[in-house]
Amino acid sequence: MSVAGKARKVTTHTLLEMKASGEKITMLTAYDYSLAKIVDGGGVDVILVGDSASNVMAGNDTTIPITLDHMIYHAQCVVRAVDRALIVVDMPFGSYQGDSKEALSSAIRIMKESDAHAVKLEGGSEVVESVERILSAGIPVMGHLGLTPQSIYKFGTYTVRAKEEEEAAKLIEDSKLLEQAGCFSIVYEKIPAGLAAKASKILTIPTIGIGAGPDCDGQVLVLHDLLGITHEFNPRFLRRYMQLYDEITGAVQNYVSDVRSGDFPNEDESY
Repeated sequence: MSVAGKARKVTTHTLLEMKASGEKITMLTAYDYSLAKIVDGGGVDVILVGDSASNVMAGNDTTIPITLDHMIYHAQCVVRAVDRALIVVDMPFGSYQGDSKEALSSAIRIMKESDAHAVKLEGGSEVVESVERILSAGIPVMGHLGLTPQSIYKFGTYTVRAKEEEEAAKLIEDSKLLEQAGCFSIVYEKIPAGLAAKASKILTIPTIGIGAGPDCDGQVLVLHDLLGITHEFNPRFLRRYMQLYDEITGAVQNYVSDVRSGDFPNEDESY
């Protein structure tokens, strides 16, 4: 699909077509207008307004502190910038777990107040009632299995999930449950590549991997990690396409030096 001019908007149906044709799906996070505009213009298919904003934007250690109001704000910023990509918004911790009525209310707020296209929830059988209730209102839902960062205090670690046979079997069953409930896609985070490949073949809906090997139907990364802004985070699955931490630091240092030396602003930069 061309990204020039009036490119065709990506929809949930587009992703199903891409899986059927074997075309890989690209997904990145964005949380603000300026970077979302760049990501969309670069041809990414799906923009995730991730609760990882809690980490990279707010400086929290986990995704748990970010609120529904915060997520709606970030989604609003992204929606204003995007012409082509499908925009999916993470439902934050506490907005859907254990109460399907609250889940529906939270999802409706996201859709009405941000004008985004879909929501994403973490979990399988534990949240399927919430998934079904949200879908009953016509709101598209993306699932998320494997490492589920909102459950960090339950598991106590960010290590690879579903390495043991029992947990792997549950992931497959949860995947089927989410597909049957009506999810249009599932993110697999930090699971063995072979398991992700197996699940991707079983499902008719597309899978998006992060640390789940090359055989998912698409891939997702956190934009700040890809750009090398978050320089201290170095998981095995991350490929840095730039080292912006060093470049931005150098630019700031040069600016400080130029101001202090009187070099900036020069005559051409003055009125």
